[in-house]
Amino acid sequence: MKFPRVFKLKEIAEIINSRYVGEDDFSVLGMNEIHVVNPGDIVFVDHPKYYDKALNSAATIILINKEVDCPEGKALLISDDPFRDFNKLTDTFKPFVKSESTLSDSASVGENTIIQPNCFVGHNVFIGKNCTIHSNVSIYDDTIIGDNVTIHSGTVLGANAFYYKKRSERYDRLKSSGRVVIEDNVDIGASCTIDRGVTADTTIGVGSKLDNQIQIGHDTVIGKNCLIASHTGVAGCVIIEDDVTIWGQVGITSGITIGAKTVISAKAGVSKSLEGGKHYFGIPAEDFRTKYKEIASIKKIPEILEKLKNLK
Repeated sequence: MKFPRVFKLKEIAEIINSRYVGEDDFSVLGMNEIHVVNPGDIVFVDHPKYYDKALNSAATIILINKEVDCPEGKALLISDDPFRDFNKLTDTFKPFVKSESTLSDSASVGENTIIQPNCFVGHNVFIGKNCTIHSNVSIYDDTIIGDNVTIHSGTVLGANAFYYKKRSERYDRLKSSGRVVIEDNVDIGASCTIDRGVTADTTIGVGSKLDNQIQIGHDTVIGKNCLIASHTGVAGCVIIEDDVTIWGQVGITSGITIGAKTVISAKAGVSKSLEGGKHYFGIPAEDFRTKYKEIASIKKIPEILEKLKNLK
């Protein structure tokens, strides 16, 4: 998320009431998660395991819960609770704004686009030309929808990321300030849920087609001309490259990459990145050749056990 203007380090520190290391007028341009940071961004870190990753990232302002050596050209915000203060910055720069109507005055709807009754379209939504939005679709604030997009009934675009911090007595939610971006010529089936990015975008690429009842997690990027069948669940921060086919009831873990032109068969469980151009199935998902060898080996176990028994 980019701020509406360039802020000074001292100004940001005053908002969250924190100490800081760096020049008062050190420039702060925005805030982002570690995987999407750019120079000028704030990134937060609250566990020693990830200190080095945050300090060495592209971010130039690190919101951290320990005073450490500050890398050259960067600044630190010292906080007793970076998670809390990251949320405070989200509330400051991207506060929730109540809607007063089912179609916000700040929404933009393109020529020949049809929005059926009982839909909700939030603040700062952009919908392109020649789209069809069927009844009971909810499009949360800041969503971007391209041209020639069809969205079927019951779908929700832009719900919060499923991102929580475990406290001793409860779970605290990391507040979402990102967007959903649906590019041109996308079809989305009934009762799909596509979560907004935490600070960046969840993106569905040009020409991709989603079946009914699909969940897409925060900050996931789906490429061009992908096909995803029903009951598939994709966790956050996944990259699915172009021309990927995913059949029904596939589950995909967070933070991995599915290579271009991959095919994943139904009911597969994907727990690691997959090389493109291959066909995978099973739990955990493996390419067909490897998986069939594994199955053949398993089938030989009774025979092997019987031979061992006869040797005694």
